[in-house]
Amino acid sequence: MQIWILLSLIVCLAGYGHILGRRRAVSIFQTDVISLHSLPFYHGAYIALWVLIPAAISIVFWLTAQGPIIENLVISGLSPATQALPSDRLSLVLHDIVNIASGDIPTKEPSLEIKAAAERFSQLKGLSNYGMVVVSLGLGIGCIWMAQRRLSPEFRARNQVERIITFVMIAASTIAILTTIGIVLSLLFEAWRFFLRVPLDDFLFGLHWSPQTAIRADQVGASGSFGAIPIFAGTLLITVIAMCVAVPLGLMSAIYMSEYASARTRGVIKPLLEVLAGVPTVVYGFFAALTVAPFFRGMGEGIGLDVSSESALAAGIVMGIMIIPFVSSLSDDVMNAVPQTLRDGSFALGATKSETIKQVVLPAALPGVVGAVLLAVSRAIGETMIVVMAAGLAANLTANPFEAVTTVTVQIVTLLVGDQEFDSSKTLAAFALGLVLFFVTLALNVFALRFVRKYREKYD
Repeated sequence: MQIWILLSLIVCLAGYGHILGRRRAVSIFQTDVISLHSLPFYHGAYIALWVLIPAAISIVFWLTAQGPIIENLVISGLSPATQALPSDRLSLVLHDIVNIASGDIPTKEPSLEIKAAAERFSQLKGLSNYGMVVVSLGLGIGCIWMAQRRLSPEFRARNQVERIITFVMIAASTIAILTTIGIVLSLLFEAWRFFLRVPLDDFLFGLHWSPQTAIRADQVGASGSFGAIPIFAGTLLITVIAMCVAVPLGLMSAIYMSEYASARTRGVIKPLLEVLAGVPTVVYGFFAALTVAPFFRGMGEGIGLDVSSESALAAGIVMGIMIIPFVSSLSDDVMNAVPQTLRDGSFALGATKSETIKQVVLPAALPGVVGAVLLAVSRAIGETMIVVMAAGLAANLTANPFEAVTTVTVQIVTLLVGDQEFDSSKTLAAFALGLVLFFVTLALNVFALRFVRKYREKYD
């Protein structure tokens, strides 16, 4: 049974429990419902939560544990010679078994032992799935029986429901915090392994990036070159170009929608601008590679300039178009939040519309506008697809927007493409780049938060 079918059954069971709880509460006091401590809705919600939460927890634990258990059972059924293989070879054998059991076509004809192990893997997984269905549904039914027995005139169902929801919220917050801590620790650990091989100053201040390591030690560049300055420079160049497009257009659009446009016009223009944020980045990449980049190359040839077919200018302009909604929509909301009394006071003193915008509205909305711009900067720094398709993969140290450059995110993707072993400087370099990107975006967010707190004004 597929997991979504099981989840649907559990949701239906929870709905039945909710109906049962409501009916039970009403039947207790059919003639005097007012004497109930909690509304019938809370009695039904209490039973529904008792069905959903234990069943969901059992499914999560079952799915987490079944993989290692089934793999160990399959390995224990292999021949002693296969079990004695090194861990990396044994993991490849297990990978073949899983692929055959999943129906994938192997690269070579598997042996009889592998076929038998794949068949056993399928049988064990089927039994495990049936066991998960029985346990989760049985647990849900048992929880309905236990929860409805607790319903009584004195039962405080509302308090219990609120307590359960509070616990769920605390658990969700804890999971989010632990996930963030796990991401940071994994970055730090792998980056530390990289810096044990490559000095930190060579990585941060080196001028040549060539992470391709040679097969033999006597080949040129056998140890690779991991100077990340060209990557940082390319990221900065494309980001600056993107912001030169997004900030003026986005800010002017926000001023028009907030101060000049009618409510009907604003209701049409703002959704149209926000559609730009919903367009997939690969579409922007195609637009940059097939339209914008050839246009700039042809225009450069017409005036005698050497413009590369993959340039920072094309990627930056298209990226700027993509992040216009981040600036315009947020800035528009911030400007609309400025009290109308400030505008009226400015008009009463004889200021014009443009003077009121420049001297009253924009200074009052400055923290929000700066926050919107920094959010757009973070979005531009983390973009990958447009840069891959329009700016290329060459790590060139240049300030010329007509040349091909690359960014941090593009190099991370490039380093981790294909089957990689996480024991080489080339692969570990991706974590070092990710750590730098993490600290840069963190610094931008901290700066934005402090700026907003410093210049924010509160109005009555």
